[in-house]
Amino acid sequence: MSAEYATFGLAPATRPGEILAGGDHRAHRDFVDFVVDGRPLLFRLSDLDAVSPLASDVPPAIFTEQVRALLLEAAAPLAGGRYVIYGCPECADLACGAVTAVIERAGEDFVWRDFAWQTGDHADLELNGYRGIGPFRFRGAEYRAALGSLLDGVAAGRRRVLLIGARVAVLARLAAALRTVGVGAEITGDAADVPADELRTYGAVVFGPAVGADERAAVRAAFGRAGADVAYVDGLAPIVPLLVAQTEHALDRSPADRRRLTGLTAAGGGAEVEVASPCRVQLTAYRVDRLHRTRVHPVFDGVLETGRHRVPLDAGAVKGESFVVARTAGSVLAAAVRR
Repeated sequence: MSAEYATFGLAPATRPGEILAGGDHRAHRDFVDFVVDGRPLLFRLSDLDAVSPLASDVPPAIFTEQVRALLLEAAAPLAGGRYVIYGCPECADLACGAVTAVIERAGEDFVWRDFAWQTGDHADLELNGYRGIGPFRFRGAEYRAALGSLLDGVAAGRRRVLLIGARVAVLARLAAALRTVGVGAEITGDAADVPADELRTYGAVVFGPAVGADERAAVRAAFGRAGADVAYVDGLAPIVPLLVAQTEHALDRSPADRRRLTGLTAAGGGAEVEVASPCRVQLTAYRVDRLHRTRVHPVFDGVLETGRHRVPLDAGAVKGESFVVARTAGSVLAAAVRR
């Protein structure tokens, strides 16, 4: 193993939820990702839909137990001194597969080595080892300080949103959809009578298209008086999956340079998608037809390399007023199709 040191840090990350065809859904998960040499470790695993054990929705006692395990203050949960680095975002069951690694001390330092994809009690490095990832040697003081800060109560992002609009039926469907992916949602006509302590529990406000400028200004003023730092979402259209995507993006508080999906525009016959590292991207087009029915058109599902890519859009998928949503395992963006 090389004696060269790698830097160790932590950063907030999100695995966005999603409403799937047929009413199924993917769970929303906020978690803390590991940053090695200034880059999220998950980015090195190009097409992996997974979260670290440091998720915000696990009970505090379990979260603390996970941190202490990474500090080697508890026995390794897997044979051979192995620890789960990333696991299934839906159930955290090892049978679904997990990225594991040996974590050990080297004097005052901590070493992560022998990364592997593991689905049972033992890891097969020959068959499922991640070649080219690690070993990483971290300075003990830096490593302990980063993980110790979590035990000092670093707060996870707020996963509650306030929905404001005139079309109560749409907002009710949106609230139900958000709750299925782990985002709390409440509906109100305005925020004037909401107590300041409650306003500070929200991470975002979603405005329906019919909410006027004066009403929006009043809501912003109420949150300002409460000292609440929230994201404001202008709903693009009464299409629930589209609004879910906009809300998920607004709730993502991870630094912009730590996101895989960094840009999305759409015009005419194509969408421009920009990614920061190789990853699987799903692109979906939405529109409302003349009978006010939502039309959904899968556009692209594949792995894109780092950089900007143009994805063709079928004319039938984006006729009239239409929108596109791009998703990766850790990011989501929505955009209107410009004419």
